[in-house]
Amino acid sequence: MADKLTILGFAGSLRKGSFNRMLLRAASELVPEQLQLDTFDLEGIPPFNQDFENDPHPTVKAFKEKVKAADGLLIVTPEYNYSVPGVLKNAIDAASRPYGTSPFEGKPVAIMGASIGMLGTARAQYHLRQTMVFLNAFPLNRPEIMVPFAEKKFDEKGRLADEATREKIKELLAALARWVQKLK
Repeated sequence: MADKLTILGFAGSLRKGSFNRMLLRAASELVPEQLQLDTFDLEGIPPFNQDFENDPHPTVKAFKEKVKAADGLLIVTPEYNYSVPGVLKNAIDAASRPYGTSPFEGKPVAIMGASIGMLGTARAQYHLRQTMVFLNAFPLNRPEIMVPFAEKKFDEKGRLADEATREKIKELLAALARWVQKLK
């Protein structure tokens, strides 16, 4: 394939040792040949304030431009208090404003996440899907990747050591490539 599809990946955690950041790094290692996975760090996006939506912070502008330029998105979400972490929701809110300028419009999206709990971010992912409905983005339905007991899936260097999870990520990325092509 001459031109690779560009996917923008970002994790909804700021913690350097985050399992979700590790999961995003694993995706970068497993990306199929037809995709290019670029990543964006949400660090530095200030709390959304509608008073400034017409003149957003430079980090918000950069994030918005990256989302707009990408063929598709890979969102890696932790789960806090049964939902999407504030960092991720804030970044999405800031980038989608002002109304009518959302770069998420019509964007194919894959979602995955890891947690130390047994549901592996299921509730956060379903809340994130609700947000995608309003944004008129198109989340991929399957495969769902909800990595439970994450502390047992990564080695001491932060590498995803669980082969079954690595295979599921490969499936997700291949499905995202097909989804992007289908929606083009």
